[in-house]
Amino acid sequence: MIEKINQQLERWMPFITPASVILGILLTNELKSWLFLVPWIFSFMTFSGSLASNFNHLRHTLSRPLPILTALIILHIVMPMWAWGVGHIAFSTDTHTITGLVLAMVIPCGVTSSIWVSIYRGNSTLALSIILIDTLLSPIVVPYSLALFVGETVSIDEWSMVKDLLIMIVIPSVIGMLLNHWTKGEIKITFGKRISPVSKICMSVVVAINASVATPYLVHVNGKLLLIGLFVLFIAASGYLICWLTGMFFGWKRETVIALVFSGGMRNISAGSVIALTYFSPVTAVPVVVGMLFQQILASVYGHVLAKHYGRHDVHPKESRKAAV
Repeated sequence: MIEKINQQLERWMPFITPASVILGILLTNELKSWLFLVPWIFSFMTFSGSLASNFNHLRHTLSRPLPILTALIILHIVMPMWAWGVGHIAFSTDTHTITGLVLAMVIPCGVTSSIWVSIYRGNSTLALSIILIDTLLSPIVVPYSLALFVGETVSIDEWSMVKDLLIMIVIPSVIGMLLNHWTKGEIKITFGKRISPVSKICMSVVVAINASVATPYLVHVNGKLLLIGLFVLFIAASGYLICWLTGMFFGWKRETVIALVFSGGMRNISAGSVIALTYFSPVTAVPVVVGMLFQQILASVYGHVLAKHYGRHDVHPKESRKAAV
């Protein structure tokens, strides 16, 4: 029964995610007060996804760093340059919007990417490694990237970022991998399958809460806001595609490509919103906030397309996940 529920949830994720965004918009006042729960919900989702990983996978992943380096290059060089170029073409006289577009691309990899990788049976260990390394580097990468591309210098509360990293990724990941090691992989078959549907429901809750927080900044809809939304959608969607094409160019396995697509395509929009609203004008924050509404929908769409693509190549969706590239 639980396995069937989990399969149905996976099948309907491309529809559940947009519905969660709409729910968050409609229930803004009721949901935004629950924002404090998001790190703990993330923690549970990370724990659920890490039950299928072990320390041998982690060691093997780190011993072959090319996919990790590739993801970091896409995250912090390719996509910021792409956003800067598109911004100058579309909003040549609006430095605030250009800064917002660049900021939306230089912020760290999104934590929820590991959940999407788990749903579509990618290399979860690789995804967690990319998130961990990228987030640890973010106090250095984000300020200097902004200074390079838009001439802005910001300071970041490193301890707050590290604390969130520990709560949402490091601790639950280590616990999950320890349990996998101690049970010789049995826990992912027994306990892991039981909590997998709950993890997907939790993701919908997180999407709805984040959408409720973003909504107040988007109440005044006009032509410029729609134009910004269109280009944010275009830039974000192209990020997923660039990662996919890069993985195919290197000839990497399905699991590695899926991990690269979600890790390189998603951003920690919550962190980006805080930076934008703290250090820049509200106008600069608009592209980042708009990205919060789009990226989960894009993840569900690309996940569906990836499943169809690899299905056509007779790759069974439940084949065992390997850490090798």
